[in-house]
Order: sequence, then C-alpha cells, then structure tokens
Amino acid sequence: MLPHCPPIVFLLTGFSWLLLASILGLAILIGLVHGTPLPPWVRQIHVHAALVGGVTQMILGGFLAMMPPPHSTGSARRDSHPSAFLALNIGTVAMLVGFWLHHYQVVGAAGVLVGVACVWMAHVAWSRSSHNAPSNWNQWYYVVAFLALFGGLAFGEMLAFGLIPESYGHLRIAHIHLGLIGFAIVVILGAIVILLPTVLNTSGSSPTLKQPALILMLLGIAALIGGFLNVSVTIQLVAGGLLFAGGALYTVNLFRAWMGSPHNGNAASDHLLIGLFFLLFTIVLGILVGVNSLSSPPVMPFGTLHLIAYTHMALLGFILQTSMGVLSHLIPVTLAASRVPNSKKRGPYLDWLTTIMDRWRTIQVGGLSLGTMGLGILATLTWNVPLGSLYIRVMTWTCFGLLLSSLILFSVKLVLLFSLQPKDSSSSVA
Repeated sequence: MLPHCPPIVFLLTGFSWLLLASILGLAILIGLVHGTPLPPWVRQIHVHAALVGGVTQMILGGFLAMMPPPHSTGSARRDSHPSAFLALNIGTVAMLVGFWLHHYQVVGAAGVLVGVACVWMAHVAWSRSSHNAPSNWNQWYYVVAFLALFGGLAFGEMLAFGLIPESYGHLRIAHIHLGLIGFAIVVILGAIVILLPTVLNTSGSSPTLKQPALILMLLGIAALIGGFLNVSVTIQLVAGGLLFAGGALYTVNLFRAWMGSPHNGNAASDHLLIGLFFLLFTIVLGILVGVNSLSSPPVMPFGTLHLIAYTHMALLGFILQTSMGVLSHLIPVTLAASRVPNSKKRGPYLDWLTTIMDRWRTIQVGGLSLGTMGLGILATLTWNVPLGSLYIRVMTWTCFGLLLSSLILFSVKLVLLFSLQPKDSSSSVA
C-alpha cells in the first residue's frame, strides 16, 4: 500500500533536500577556499539535489497546499499523491547516483521519471485551478512557468543522453536558466503575490502594477533564453533590463501592500520581503557580469568563487529565503487545520504555532541574509588578497556559521511544531 502523501509531505521533503544540499554546498565552498576542491560531480549533486529534490518538490507541494482541494473526493485521500511523490524522489536519488557514477544514461532515465511526476502534478494543479475558476491570466501565467520547466527538462535529457555536443555550452546554460528563472523564480514570485497579503492581513497588491510586472518578467526570461541560445551578450543585457524593471514593479507593489498593512510582520513576511531584495540584487549583478564580459580580457577577473557568490545570491538569497518564508506560514496553518477540524476552536492552537515560528526570527532571518551577503564579500576579497589568506578563511567560516545557525534554528522549530499537540496549547497560550 502506498503511503499517504498530502501537500505538507512534499513541502517538508523538499526542504529536507534543500537543507542537505545547502550543507553540501558549504562543504564545497570550504574545500575551494582551502585549496582542496571537491570533484566536479559533487557540485552536480549539490545543484540537482537543491533544484530537483528541493525547489521543484516544494513548488509542487505549495501548489497543492495553496489551492482548495476538489469537492468530489473524500477528505481522507483527496490531497494524497503518493505515486508522484515516489517518482519525484526516486528519480532525484537515481539522478544523483548517476552523476556520482558518471552514468549519464541513468541521469537521463531518472530525468524522465522526474518529468512524469511533474507532468502529473501540473495536470492536478491545472484541474484544481480550472475547478475553482481563477482568472485566465493566473492560469496562463503558471502554464508559461511549467512550459519553461518542461523545456529545461528537455534540454537536460538531451545533455544526459548525449544528443547535444559538449561544446554547446550555451545550451547547458539555457537548461539551467529555464528551470531556475523560467520556472522556479516565476512561480515563487506568483506565490508571493498571493501569500504576502494573506500573511500581512491586508487587501492585497495593486492589479495595475501586478500584470505589467508579470509581463516584463516573462518577456525578460524569453529574451534571456534567446540571448543564451544566440550567444549574444547584448540580448542578455536587454533581458536583464526587462527582468529588473519587472522585479522592481513587483517589489514596489508588495512594499506598498506591506506599508498599508496593520500587521507588524512576522518570520514569514520578513523572509519573503528580504527575498525580493536579493532577487533585484541578483539581477543587477547579472547585468554587471554581462557588461564585464564584453571586454577581452574582462575588466574585473571573474573566477569560480565569484560565480558561486553570484549564483547563490539567487539560490540562497531569494529561493531559500522565500522557501523558509512560505513554510513559516503554511506549516502552522496546515498543522492547525489538520489537527483541529473545527475552525472556531482552531485559533489558539494556530496562534501558538505561529508564535513559536516567530521566535528568534532576527537570528533566523539575519543569519541567512548576512551569510548570503558574506559570500559576495568573500568573492570580492579575492581581488585584493590571496585565496589562502587569513581574511578569506575568517570570512568563509563566518559565512558558514551564519548560514548554518539559521538553517539549524529553522529546522528545530519545524521539529518542535510537529511535536506539539492541540491539547497542550491552552495552558501554553494562557
């Protein structure tokens, strides 16, 4: 008998993959700084564990958690998708084993399994959205995001099965950006637009800014992929300008919602808003990287450590930051709804769980934010001091401590929330 897999299982399993990938990434960073770099396949495992097992799984679980379930099925099994869950996670494990053993046919076969799970979950999400009759605009926005995901998967399959020559490096870059920007970032932005007003208890964002922001983001992504396929830095810079304009409109829109809210904020809203800052910062850095590459040799040397710092402004600063924000809101709400069916009696338990999630939020949000910015400072230092210097080592371990403290604190809170039952809430709240 297959296990029961409600949306919360997808969310927590995805975060577990993110946590493991983050620890592996810190090990890669330490090895690089100490002059003992880990093998290239370790980096491939790190990236695919984070993006496939972590981000993609959390997004799919988030779709299910944020959409009302269908009314035609029983409440006990209506949100359970064990086949998709097993296919996604078995495919992820097989993919990582394939990278480890350098058997790229295994990687390709695992990618097919992951793709099947994604197609099924996309079908479920489309059915849910059609059943609940949202605006056609929202439906087609997410259709474009899933098309980008499937495009990225298709490029990945061609790379794994050797259908694309290794010399076509620009196609590898397109594969990464279709999944990362075209799917993950687009979907997360759409989720923030829906979720942040709920977290802040406000009416929502302005539709006059929302739709232009979405259009600019989608145009920017299309132009960016076109720039990679045409190996044109000029097109990539134009795409960067479109992405920045769209991201700025997003930020202004949601900042206005925050300013007009009576809510003082919490861990969820802090993570979501700071994640938007990192998204804009990453886009600006990307534009500067493109400008720097126009000259030969580049004006500023750009090596592996600089690439790690740049990409992780998006991976840690935006994706991990917003993932923790989404979980900070959805986990207490989901646990309260599943453990206290009566909505009138649910309030004290939900308030208790939310209070626990907000504890030490300054350390949690600050550690992740400062640790991410520290990676940028670390990369900048290499322009002035040698890689083996004391300054580099101190900054490396500082980033390690900040990032790890935030991740451990958040993980402990999640474990604590699952251990607390409603019967204990009355005495604790009182």
